[in-house]
Amino acid sequence: MRVSLEQAIAELKNGGVVAIPTETVYGLAADATNDSALRKIFAIKQRPADHPLIVHIGDISQVQEWVTTFPEVAIALATAFWPGPLTLVLPAQPHVSRVVRGDEPTVALRVPNHPVALALLTKGGLSVAAPSANLFTQLSPTTSAHVEAGLGEDIPVLDGGACHVGIESTIVSVSADGQWQLLRPGMISEQAIAAVATRAAHQQAPTGVSADAAVQQPLPKAPGQHALHYSPRTPLLLFKDRTALTQECESLQQAGLSCAAMLIGNGDVPNCPHVTLPDSPDKVAELLYSTLHSLDAMKVDRLLVELPPSLPIWMAVLDRLSRAGYR
Repeated sequence: MRVSLEQAIAELKNGGVVAIPTETVYGLAADATNDSALRKIFAIKQRPADHPLIVHIGDISQVQEWVTTFPEVAIALATAFWPGPLTLVLPAQPHVSRVVRGDEPTVALRVPNHPVALALLTKGGLSVAAPSANLFTQLSPTTSAHVEAGLGEDIPVLDGGACHVGIESTIVSVSADGQWQLLRPGMISEQAIAAVATRAAHQQAPTGVSADAAVQQPLPKAPGQHALHYSPRTPLLLFKDRTALTQECESLQQAGLSCAAMLIGNGDVPNCPHVTLPDSPDKVAELLYSTLHSLDAMKVDRLLVELPPSLPIWMAVLDRLSRAGYR
């Protein structure tokens, strides 16, 4: 059910949920200060209640309303990358909803880089929690049509076109002393984070390695870390090279099974329906979920996906694909 900006603001202020566009993926939004509304997100998504939600705010000036401390490292990261696909996990104020925090002592914040999302936040005077607008573990939506196909047409959707980043935000935890750790890779790379932070990521010592290890704090929970996530309904197989993918295609067909493939870059193609994406991390990220949605809709027996090389520039795409299928 498509709604206008004004209707979306009214629905959110009335304790409802609305699917909204961001530059990463569409989010299922609710007022981040309304526990009843937040619980609707978990119910609709069938998401475990101990998974924290990301709070979307309209401006860096709002951070202090949510956190007990805003370390210089976090300020530098927010200044460099907001609005944009970076989420900062920081120590939470006591008043921040336990529902939005997933009972963690931290809160996840970001300023989205999408004109419709920013208009919603600023004109509505809202801060919204907005995990991806899909059922838990399934493919994230990058168009309003994906939302409706996954959650049904009764969900209000604020249409903002196709998402141009295409995969979820980078998540970085920053402790009160300025130590930072990467919790989820995204299109803002760990190298870019380190360059702005002017220090390397804090390395968590394994338990029992030294006396110092005993005081190590567990990493905050972050969205998207379930072992099986971002998954189409069709079983998905991953391949490190095109030759192995093509051989699997032939084997499946000889067994009377159908398949379709997602390929990256030029080369020979298998004898099955396929989509070839450009050999570019940014373009593959932008088109990844929409391509998998299209292949999933073919209702074949197997989806075959060619993995990009194991290089830092492909980390975010590899993370999503490694959780979506099986090697």
